[in-house]
Amino acid sequence: MKNYLPIALALTTIAFTSCEDDDPVITDGGTDIEVTAPATYSFERDGESTVSFSGQTTRIQMAQELVSEMSNFDNATVASLSNMFSNEENPFENEDLNASDKSIKSKVAASTDYYAGDAAGSATVKAFFEARLADQVNEVFPAQNTVAEAGVAGQIADGESTRYVNAQGFEYNQIVAKGLIGALMIDQALNNYLGTAVLDEATNVEDNDNGVVVEGKSYTNMEHKWDEAFGYLYGNAADAANANATAGTDDNFLNKYLGRVEGDEDFAGIAQEVFDAFKLGRAAIVAGDYELRDEQAEILRTRLSEVVGIRAVYYLQQGKNAIEAGDYGAAFHDLSEGFGFVYSLQFTRNPNTDAPYLSTEEVNAFISQLTADNGLWDVTPETLDAISTAIAAQFDFTVTQAGS
Repeated sequence: MKNYLPIALALTTIAFTSCEDDDPVITDGGTDIEVTAPATYSFERDGESTVSFSGQTTRIQMAQELVSEMSNFDNATVASLSNMFSNEENPFENEDLNASDKSIKSKVAASTDYYAGDAAGSATVKAFFEARLADQVNEVFPAQNTVAEAGVAGQIADGESTRYVNAQGFEYNQIVAKGLIGALMIDQALNNYLGTAVLDEATNVEDNDNGVVVEGKSYTNMEHKWDEAFGYLYGNAADAANANATAGTDDNFLNKYLGRVEGDEDFAGIAQEVFDAFKLGRAAIVAGDYELRDEQAEILRTRLSEVVGIRAVYYLQQGKNAIEAGDYGAAFHDLSEGFGFVYSLQFTRNPNTDAPYLSTEEVNAFISQLTADNGLWDVTPETLDAISTAIAAQFDFTVTQAGS
């Protein structure tokens, strides 16, 4: 069983008090700043909260409505799903979402570190999601009453559930949902808001050192950027300050699967480690300790990337087991989720290389194996094992640990 101790949380002796003004605790004649993570993700300046991530909450809720609407066989259209992706023509049931100037599409594959100089790559990822939305309507909806078979879209039983798959056995709604974990949540958190290009942009360091807040706000720009990364994981929590208490239940994206990984005894402790790193990194910003801040960003990149890798292997292995048992409905469901997590691997971030744990080219090679010929109808346990082994080899876990 894996020993899941924190990577590099700072050991300090002076506690950071988050409920008071955001002044660092300085000791040793003013030469050292010692910071520990506060008990909750709660920070104030002059009695007013400095924590804000409403844009992230909005996009999580938009994504949840979008994925749900992909199963609305009676009313969803290519246009309505596309409008939800882009937030055009008031597409949401939640009027607050319609009133927002945010959208899912604008932040998909849009991180500064990975896509600032790669407009074509960003466009390719956006087009991937738009194509899956259209495919759901054009391929799956018309075949909802057809029994699926190799080369034929339709429905297939999975225990007491019915799955609706394309001609290769894939559920497009699962691919979109799990693909957004990487292309939206992981990419924005790890490769945008936790990156020095964003945190230290322009006069952010000088402003943060001098307590210069964003006009009309209570927070500095650097504080806000860190909070936005936090929001892509915890933004839908009812009590964000204590979000780790409900991790795994607050949305169906990154939050859910951090909770699922936490529930595996091989990785127990990962949720607390992630929450502690967010708290300590935020406290370090308040204290002006940017080396400590960046150490916490590395922990977050490592652990949240691992969540994607672990769940990719988990679903590939669960799908393999179901194929061997002859349960193709369960296999196709698991492997559709696995496809989405495999797709998300290209957005992960290895702190040692500042590149994805697996490149876009490697991810595309895996996808080619999963979609060859009749896709999931033809995929073999040997292929699923080979892909699982290749993924696990890039991380600090085994196929056995992740796949159980």
